[in-house]
Amino acid sequence: MKTDLFISYAWTSAEHCKWVHLFASHLHMAGFIIKIDERVDYGSSLSGFMREMTDCAHVLMIVDSNYVERANNNPLSGVAIENRWISDVLETKPETWLSVMFVDNPCCKLPVWLTPHNPKGFDFNYPEDKMAYPGANQIEAIWRWIAGLPADKSNAVSIATLRERCARLEHADTLLDPASYTNPALKGRVTFNYRDHIFYSVGYGDHKFDIMFDQANSAVVRIYKDYGLKAVWKLQVANPDPLDFKAVMRSTRTVSLIVGQKAMLLNNSGILCEVTIEEIQPEVEGENYVKEHVKFSYEIHHDK
Repeated sequence: MKTDLFISYAWTSAEHCKWVHLFASHLHMAGFIIKIDERVDYGSSLSGFMREMTDCAHVLMIVDSNYVERANNNPLSGVAIENRWISDVLETKPETWLSVMFVDNPCCKLPVWLTPHNPKGFDFNYPEDKMAYPGANQIEAIWRWIAGLPADKSNAVSIATLRERCARLEHADTLLDPASYTNPALKGRVTFNYRDHIFYSVGYGDHKFDIMFDQANSAVVRIYKDYGLKAVWKLQVANPDPLDFKAVMRSTRTVSLIVGQKAMLLNNSGILCEVTIEEIQPEVEGENYVKEHVKFSYEIHHDK
């Protein structure tokens, strides 16, 4: 996949490097592929690295005063070498390929060779006396440039709206993902919105149980044996041994339970899972909407 942006900057100070990386992380979070901080020996064969840099969809120079000094007066510096590479191919690139960001550079100075080209610039200077700090608007302007979107945002969908749309899509994907309805532990407690998925899976391998629920009425839920279960039956309070199955096992498809009652499930590996109903919540419509759900605890008898 082609790199969206190569960032050229000077290692002016530790704080400056941290700032550049924080900025790059914002772009990465927006989904762009960023090339930054290539630690290479500029005295070795660099044809491959140069090709990677110049093949990037865009190049951004982060131009502080030290960057200008190195580009103009230190020909052996990494900044100067990168500038020569950029200069060599600039005439072959679209006008939107190269841009500059001015940081700690109040006069917006450019390397001498670049001044006649007058590239698009983003002002990230922040004069403390004016309390005018760069922020979301400047970052948005940069990612619109990288994405090839017009600077005019009159027809643009706001970032806040895009974020809300993404959150809706992600929530829908979560509801559709079977992994959201799985607990591989052999013992646990689960709250299951049983209309969101056909069953809830507990355990793993031969110890796995796919448990299907539905609600008979506001006080009763049913457990089905439809998905890989061999049998399901209600445990009787008077039964001293829950694993004594012969007297209580049934061939019926479902078992109905109220809060506090227990069921035993048998899977196709002959393993038993004990389920206790802890809460039955019917759907509540209106302003304070509540999804229907069942809360249950379970224990898979893996050693029996």
